[in-house]
Amino acid sequence: MAEIKRSLPSTLYIHLVKPLGDLVVALIVFSVLSPLFLVLVVLLAIANDGKPFFFQPRPGKREKIFKVVKFKTMNDKKDKDGNLLSDAERLTSIGSFIRKTSLDELPQMINVIKGDMSIVGPRPLLVEYLPLYSETQKHRHDVKPGITGWAQTNGRNAIGWKQKFELDVWYVEHISFVLDFKILLRTVSKVFKSEGISSDTSATMEKFKGEC
Repeated sequence: MAEIKRSLPSTLYIHLVKPLGDLVVALIVFSVLSPLFLVLVVLLAIANDGKPFFFQPRPGKREKIFKVVKFKTMNDKKDKDGNLLSDAERLTSIGSFIRKTSLDELPQMINVIKGDMSIVGPRPLLVEYLPLYSETQKHRHDVKPGITGWAQTNGRNAIGWKQKFELDVWYVEHISFVLDFKILLRTVSKVFKSEGISSDTSATMEKFKGEC
């Protein structure tokens, strides 16, 4: 895929402080929470037939594809025709707890350490969405995707795609240390309140179909 060439303001924070801060924070969080991480791995392995993780290709900065790692919160149960059941039907008890506490994002600290992701940024979505974005929506890929972001702290899965993309693009155009710090504080609040985990009609979020 041809690289999309757009530019961000050349600031010390964006090009040096933020990447360094991402690495330091990810290493600290992963180290401190490693005992919890191991416990969740065991519980999820039991609930998902020995599969505690799932890996999925996602577009990163400049639409470069990488594999995001997440806890596997849904099993692979299928109906009589061999089709996967709905998200709500496949969501396990331990998976539901992990989603409510946002612990499903913990393995993505590995992606941050590798440099594929940032702590704060637009969420990495499905590769199949790439051809569906408008020119404005594509702007969300001008920065590294994040574990949390402006859209996540303003509704997460409870808001529609149009608003989510508008929030992502706004973040890219206003990125700063103050904004990132504000997002982190709001993320902590959202986690404790378990807000915005589901959409109004789904256990997760309906697929994006373009034209929004």
